[in-house]
This record gives sequence, structure tokens and C-alpha cells, in this order.
Amino acid sequence: MTTQRTLSIIKPDATRRNLTGAINNTIEKAGLKIVAQKRMHLTEEQAKQFYAVHKERPFYNDLVQFMISGPVVVQVLEANDAVTKYRDVMGATNPANAAEGTIRKQFAESIEANSVHGSDSAENAAKEVSFFFSEIEIAA
Repeated sequence: MTTQRTLSIIKPDATRRNLTGAINNTIEKAGLKIVAQKRMHLTEEQAKQFYAVHKERPFYNDLVQFMISGPVVVQVLEANDAVTKYRDVMGATNPANAAEGTIRKQFAESIEANSVHGSDSAENAAKEVSFFFSEIEIAA
């Protein structure tokens, strides 16, 4: 199995509650290495561009508004099979359905304010990582 990268975003509901350290602790205990990280406040244009894949979905505008409502922490995670590993660590989108010990079960407020985003495929991970980071910012 080869080392892979994936994107993680700690969302505004979690940064507002100062959960970055606790979430990162869960990530690292699961064997994922944080190789790049920055705290930022997304502009509306950045959020619209990043979530453009959802543009036709009814939740798109609410998602964009939520993602610009406060700072986020964007990160590059690295591990063998990082995409699948991080999706397992995040838990189900709806925290009510998430397994015990997952980030969303522990920290999410609701299905909308579910504390974290993670790439859903290796192809999307590559696109999402390059949206936020240049290669020089990633220290593996």
C-alpha cells in the first residue's frame, strides 16, 4: 500500500468551540500524519469555488454561508490509504449515525455543523489539497 494524502477541514462550528487540538489528537491517534496546516477565514468566493460540485444541490447556499461564518483549519493528512482512513475517523455525515469514537460522534453539533470535511476519493483529495496548498507548504 502506498502513502496517500487527503484534505481535512476543521469547520467553523469546531474552531468556534476551540476543538482543533482535540480533533487533531483523534486524527493523529488514528495513524494519520498532519503534513500541512493553516487557519484561515474563507471568502464567499473561495467557499463557492471549493464546493462548486454541490452547486445544484439544495443545501449549497447554506453550506457556503456556514463555511464563511468563522475560521477553518485546512490540513493535509498523510498515511497509507489516507482517504479511507480519514473517512473512517470522521464518521458518518450525520453524527447520530456515526460510530463511537469518531470525530463527528464526539464533536459534531448537527448534520450541517458536523465539525470536519474530508476528501471522498484520491482524485478529489489531489484537487482539494492543491486548492489550499502549494507543494512547498507540505512538509512530509
